[in-house]
Amino acid sequence: MPQELPLREAYGQTLVDLGRENPDIVVLDADLSSSTMTHFFAKEFPNRFFDCGVAEQNMVSIAAGLAASGKIPFASTFAVFAPGRCFDQIRMSIAQPGLNVKLVATHGGISVGEDGISHQSIEDLSLICSLPGFTVIVPADAIETAQAVRAAAASFGPFYIRLCRPKVPLVYGDDYRFNLGKAVTMRQGGDVTIIAIGILVAAALEAADDLKREGIDCRVVNMPTLKPIDEEAIIKAAADTGAIVTVEEHLEHGGLGSTVARVVARHRPVPMEFVAIKDTYATSGKADELLQRYGLTAKDIGQAVRGVLKRSG
Repeated sequence: MPQELPLREAYGQTLVDLGRENPDIVVLDADLSSSTMTHFFAKEFPNRFFDCGVAEQNMVSIAAGLAASGKIPFASTFAVFAPGRCFDQIRMSIAQPGLNVKLVATHGGISVGEDGISHQSIEDLSLICSLPGFTVIVPADAIETAQAVRAAAASFGPFYIRLCRPKVPLVYGDDYRFNLGKAVTMRQGGDVTIIAIGILVAAALEAADDLKREGIDCRVVNMPTLKPIDEEAIIKAAADTGAIVTVEEHLEHGGLGSTVARVVARHRPVPMEFVAIKDTYATSGKADELLQRYGLTAKDIGQAVRGVLKRSG
């Protein structure tokens, strides 16, 4: 059984390490530091931590001002609040001037569970990917999260990193090296390619194991950088396997599937299937129950693979 670790804890600990290395790192939160795990940084560097209260729009504007003054601000809250509640401030104050602000949102997707519909952010990737200049990252595990946060700190420009609430199985070892803008082939295969992000990368690997017993050879690709997406990896997958299934904890519209389909349609058209939340909002429930109810499990990925293979012949 793979070890399970919370992505947001990896984020909080990495912030502390970055703070020790670079005095220009500052952190902002919107009254949720114990949940986003920025409280680790607040304890170590109280003079470089700014709790903006329940005022996400103000937090974004303050982060923009700090970036314009030469600081490297990391601003955090739940994904439903940023970009959800303060999209206009992100657009006007960060995206349009291209400021060096790092938005790290936790509690993305429906895996927030019992917090219910008001706290389930299933539109955030569509919103943030619509903004020119933003780099968008959805890490698959704690190891990738820590490295992605470091990459964001070292790269100039606006970033959005989406983290989930629950613990997630480790899919990487300590030898893993995150490369910004590059996909990672987790498993080779010649029949079909599964491209996954975030919490569902582990489910994609599980599905590939199950399908292997049926004689179906799946390539599994983790696409941690959603924007700019690794077009070369997508085109190669389409050419090599002739069929693609995308997997994401997000609405079908505007996230990973839409982005991959655009690349496929332009460069190498092949049959595709999309494992994602359909045109609906979820209910309240435990994370595992919600993932099952809304078709985001290894079983659902397997069904999508069989369906796309029928279409591809």
